[in-house]
Amino acid sequence: MRELGIRVNRTRLLMVVAALLGVALLAGCTIPTGDAADADPAAAAPVAQVIQSPAPDAQNVNPVEPIAVRVDRGTLENVALTTVDGRAVQGVLSPDRTAFTVTEPLGYDAKYMWSGTALGSDGKTVPVAGSFTTLDPATKTSARTNIGDGQIVGIGAPIILQFDGPIANKGAVEKALRITTDPPTIGSWAWLPDDNGARVHWRPQNYWVPGTAVHVDAKLYGLDFGGGTYGASDVSINFSIGRSQIVKADAPSHRMQVVRDGVTTMDIPVSYGEGNENRNVTRSGVHVVSEKHEDFLMSNPPYYENVRERWAVRISNNGEFIHANPQTVGVQGASNVTNGCINLSLSDAEEYFGTAMYGDPVEVTGTRIDLSAADGDLYDWAIDWPTWTSMSALV
Repeated sequence: MRELGIRVNRTRLLMVVAALLGVALLAGCTIPTGDAADADPAAAAPVAQVIQSPAPDAQNVNPVEPIAVRVDRGTLENVALTTVDGRAVQGVLSPDRTAFTVTEPLGYDAKYMWSGTALGSDGKTVPVAGSFTTLDPATKTSARTNIGDGQIVGIGAPIILQFDGPIANKGAVEKALRITTDPPTIGSWAWLPDDNGARVHWRPQNYWVPGTAVHVDAKLYGLDFGGGTYGASDVSINFSIGRSQIVKADAPSHRMQVVRDGVTTMDIPVSYGEGNENRNVTRSGVHVVSEKHEDFLMSNPPYYENVRERWAVRISNNGEFIHANPQTVGVQGASNVTNGCINLSLSDAEEYFGTAMYGDPVEVTGTRIDLSAADGDLYDWAIDWPTWTSMSALV
């Protein structure tokens, strides 16, 4: 009987063990083999990554720096950069739709906002959002040119950029200036003194070649001029050089020649400054025609005031003109009696007036005082070439 009892107990023991193993095996089928995210694809984070330049919430962004948004492991959908009033900024989407780049300069002191979505390679979308603000300069400085777009000028015309304020970082500004000519022309920028704001001139080493095409491109907007001042706008002009016309004005001879394309077209009697006082000495040196008037009221207190002169061609800002003066006709060709201007007969003055062009050189010789900075803003050709090039901010 005892042996039978033992057999029965062993049988029960085996049944219990088998039951426990079954429970263990059943439980083993429910143990996770990975993360919950792997078991549930819908809960995985989107793979698309949006990168903005500048970063979201950036402040004092330069309005001309590269502005873009791109996506890694996805494509962009309906992306736009807008102003606070809802205007969309111009931009271009790359062919593979992974980058949107702004193509227009932004404004100063303005807020811009991104919108749109990025569709990831996993089929999930990520919003394109965020904003940034551009810098607000303490001062914005503009520049104007002496030559108009499309203008034809004489062979002695310099290119002038006149700024409406001082410039601390002239080197940075000069690096932003580009002159392109056809045919190629050797020239240089020079910074000249001016109480009304900084000014920089570009002139060729020698007179322009007639027919030269000139392009001026000044990328000044967004440029740091130094001292909290930034450029207000870009400047771009195209102009051309006309025929060659040079006035040869030799004071001791009391005559004046007009030489066009190497041919003397006028050789006329004139009267120059009397020269008994410094104030009435016609300055020697290369002047430049800057303006002309059929009628002009001239004043030189206390000697005369509001005197009407005809066919007046200005050649410097110190009051020197080539103009008609019937009162000196009797001495024209014989003596110099004027207050510094070059006096012609009425008919000769009208004829010359009709040929004169902005930028024509007028070469005065034979007097005791040279043209200089004291005579106004167009004395470029009175400066020798080595000195001129040394006046660049980049030397």
